[in-house]
Amino acid sequence: MDIEILEGIYDANEKVARENYTLFRGSGVLAMNLMASPGAGKTSLIAHTLELLKGRRKVGVIEGDIASSVDAEKLKTYDIPVIQINTGGICHLDATMIQQAIAQMDLDALDLLIIENVGNLVCPAEFKLGESLRAMILSVAEGHDKPLKYPLMFSDSDVLVVNKTDLIGMGDFDMAELRDTVTRMNPDIIIFEVSCRTGEGLSAWVDWLDARIGEFKEG
Repeated sequence: MDIEILEGIYDANEKVARENYTLFRGSGVLAMNLMASPGAGKTSLIAHTLELLKGRRKVGVIEGDIASSVDAEKLKTYDIPVIQINTGGICHLDATMIQQAIAQMDLDALDLLIIENVGNLVCPAEFKLGESLRAMILSVAEGHDKPLKYPLMFSDSDVLVVNKTDLIGMGDFDMAELRDTVTRMNPDIIIFEVSCRTGEGLSAWVDWLDARIGEFKEG
C-alpha cells in the first residue's frame, strides 16, 4: 500500500511537471531547478548570476524555503520578479507549488526562471518541477565524497557547480577525485569550479548559462 501511494504521488507530480514544462516552453523561458545542501551557496550563486546577466537576459526567481523570506528579500534588491514559497516543513518543492507560483508571474517577460529548491540533497532530486535544466551546487566544505552518499542528485543533474574553491588546500578535499566519481556516475554532467567569495570561475558559469538560454529559445 505504501509503495502504491508513493507511486501515485510521483505520477501526479509528473503530470503537473509536464504542464509546467509546456508552459515554460511556450513562453520561451528556460527553467532551472537549482538544488544543494543548506549553506552550499545557492542564493550567493543566484545573486552573482543576476549581476553578470544584467542587460543580457531577463530573469525571475522562485525562492523555496521551509520558512522565512530572508533570501527572497535579498534577491528583490536586483529589481527582478521574485516569488517566495514556504513549504511549512516539506523538504522539497513540487510541481504544483511551482504551478501556483508561476500563475503570479509574467513568463512572457522572462528568458530565465531560476527555481531555488529547499536545501536538501535527497527529496528535491525525486520531484520534477517542469524544468529544462537541473543544476546542483556542492561546496568544497562538504567534501569530495558527497556523491557516494547522495548518488541520485549527482546522477540526475545536468550541471554541477563546485563552490567555495577558495577553501581548497585548507582540508583534504580532492577535486580530481570528485570529478572522477561524478563523471563515472553521470558522463554527460558539466562541472564548473567557482568561488562566490572571490568571483573565480563565475564568468565561465554565466557565459555557459547564457548560451544555454539562447539554445533553448532557438528550440
